[in-house]
Amino acid sequence: MIDFKVYSHSRDTEGMLRDIIALVLVLGLPFLLFLGDLPLIDPDEGRYAQIPREMLQRGDLITPTLNQVKYFEKPPLLYWINAASLKLFGLTEFAARLPSALCGLLTILSTYVIGRKLYDRRTALIAAFILGTSLGFVLQSRIILTDMLLTFCLTSALGAFIVATLKERRHSSGIWYLFYAFSALAVLAKGLIGFVFPAGIIFLFMLLTKRWHVLAHMRLASGLLLFLAIAAPWFIAVSIRNPEFAQFFFIHEHLERFTSNVHGRYQPFWFFVPVLAGTMLPWSFFIPAAMGKAWRERRHNRGDAGIFLLIWILLIFTFFSKSSSKLIPYMLPIFPPLAMLIASRFSSLLSNRDRGFSLAMLMLGITLTLLGAGAISYAYLPQVSSFISGIIPQLSAPLNRFVQHAPQLAFNSCMFVGVLFCLQGIVSIWSCNKKPAFLLVTLISCSFALELVVPQTIMPEIAQAESPRELALKANQLAGPETRIITFGPMQAVSWYTGKRVMVTGQIDELTFGSKQGDQQDWFPDRQTVINLWGSDSHVLIMLKQHELNGLINDLNPAPRVVAKGGRRVMISNK
Repeated sequence: MIDFKVYSHSRDTEGMLRDIIALVLVLGLPFLLFLGDLPLIDPDEGRYAQIPREMLQRGDLITPTLNQVKYFEKPPLLYWINAASLKLFGLTEFAARLPSALCGLLTILSTYVIGRKLYDRRTALIAAFILGTSLGFVLQSRIILTDMLLTFCLTSALGAFIVATLKERRHSSGIWYLFYAFSALAVLAKGLIGFVFPAGIIFLFMLLTKRWHVLAHMRLASGLLLFLAIAAPWFIAVSIRNPEFAQFFFIHEHLERFTSNVHGRYQPFWFFVPVLAGTMLPWSFFIPAAMGKAWRERRHNRGDAGIFLLIWILLIFTFFSKSSSKLIPYMLPIFPPLAMLIASRFSSLLSNRDRGFSLAMLMLGITLTLLGAGAISYAYLPQVSSFISGIIPQLSAPLNRFVQHAPQLAFNSCMFVGVLFCLQGIVSIWSCNKKPAFLLVTLISCSFALELVVPQTIMPEIAQAESPRELALKANQLAGPETRIITFGPMQAVSWYTGKRVMVTGQIDELTFGSKQGDQQDWFPDRQTVINLWGSDSHVLIMLKQHELNGLINDLNPAPRVVAKGGRRVMISNK
């Protein structure tokens, strides 16, 4: 483990390449190790693996399709990168996940470079390790998500802007063009927020710091031409081929997603507070103090860097908190600036230039110790449930239901995770500003160990529950050339594992738009059509959840035969 005390506050680039190689070799492990071991998890992974596969099959990189219907919810950058990975490494889970994992690792390297330019070598290294040991960040990078690609693009774009503004104004043409290029890639990754976020953050930064003269250095004319040259061609091409694209993408997927509950993802305004606290654990407890330091130092020599990072965090956090559509990965773009601010506070603490984290350390210690005790108790879940039921009989029924449906985790895994949490908690309480370097090394080491263990111990249970791989592989064994495969609701990974187009009934959700383009009626049957097809001479396989089967079983003739079970779903056959 690195001794963070040995690094001087130099601002040159000495040792930067060596640091980057070391970061890749060490932090690359939790991002890439055993990446292909788990089945694709629906809906996100099935979707973002199947779309690029269909692009390759059709030889069309312009119009995305999912289950062979048009799919315009996201721009194509992730599809293109995933298609390249599938082409290079084959149709495997590893190849499908590799681009997202690399984006997570590249975001850490980008954070290091930005931190090195804005602060110093020690702060940059601490920031990289904070981000690389934030369990929620690493786990989400191991899942196929557009948000991790967006996070890398936004981090690189905003980092290029602030570095060019504060450090490289005389010879910064290349850095300015990096800003425009990565902003354009952010648009191709997630849509208009790739432009809106940088524009809003930069405007507020100039407003607060009175740096309007930066506009004269930004190469606006040539930079905007570069931005359009990268971002515009796909939007033009897809609109020409698909006249219905613009209304759906810009109105439905942007305006209505933000202003209404059209996607059924409403959460309260404060939703992202516990999300951020959990996903950035253990570092989240230091966020208030780190942000407070940035605000207090806004008029100091390095104050503008802190203010920019603060605006970056608050604008994105507020934007998504106000949005009517909220998902956990939406917070990923604020992890890098938070890591840099927390690292800056730790660096000052190591140099005895700042007050400590007494309250944060105490609260973190108590929380981690309780989490550790909970993880150890999970190893004895039936006994703990029985003990609590004996004390509070009213909890007996809900506790029994919880025990029946709770993931079955190995005893050793629960104990290992619990001990690591407890160790972090005890050190946090014991340190309380006395040994910040020891606290930092302990938190990094234990979190790093957790990142290596959790994907191999806890994630398999989640993946098995949410992935239809077992059902799809069984369907491949049972299906003949004329077999109809039907899913209740979209199960995108079924098409991935079967290599077939499937029929979708019930709530078709994200396939609603595509199902209305052209004649798709045969592929999206209603309930009565499914019942009629079941009673015909055709061989039918239906994948659905148990409660969906309970609601349908009385209408099916002949009586269904359960031919496979996988996670929370079953597959039934009429033959």
